[in-house]
Amino acid sequence: YGQESKEMKELWETIKYYDSVDLIKVITILDKYGWLGPDVVGNNGNQTLFLVIQHSDIEIQDKYLPMMREAVKNKKAQASSLALLEDRVALRHGKKQIFGSQISCDKDGCWVSPLEDPDNVDKRRAEVGLGLLADYVKNWNIKWDVVEYKKLLPEIEKKDKK
Repeated sequence: YGQESKEMKELWETIKYYDSVDLIKVITILDKYGWLGPDVVGNNGNQTLFLVIQHSDIEIQDKYLPMMREAVKNKKAQASSLALLEDRVALRHGKKQIFGSQISCDKDGCWVSPLEDPDNVDKRRAEVGLGLLADYVKNWNIKWDVVEYKKLLPEIEKKDKK
């Protein structure tokens, strides 16, 4: 139907509704019990805690990021998931991401959002259990070329501030 169609707008309204319900449930759990590991809620439940926080507003992300950091230290959450949340929060605060997990798109295509030290991104990704950036960005038909990326970074930073 297309991004601007009535059908897509209705779908996004439905998604927003269910996201808000899920957020209330997750916040209630986190505030009462802390970050529950897979041993308590299973892998899917643990991943759900992360995904709901990952897709919430910045105030919620800021509030629960320290809790998730602690959960990773205590083996109650995955370091790879924390890396995605760290990247998203950094970008929302006007900083560069560390792990290259966040992608921006416009009508002309997609790109890796501003990234700190692109030369060593794959080393950092490996440390948290993420695969190579070149493989990850194929999902958006992006070809990862670190030399080209560094040349384009000032332009990317301008586009991402819009």
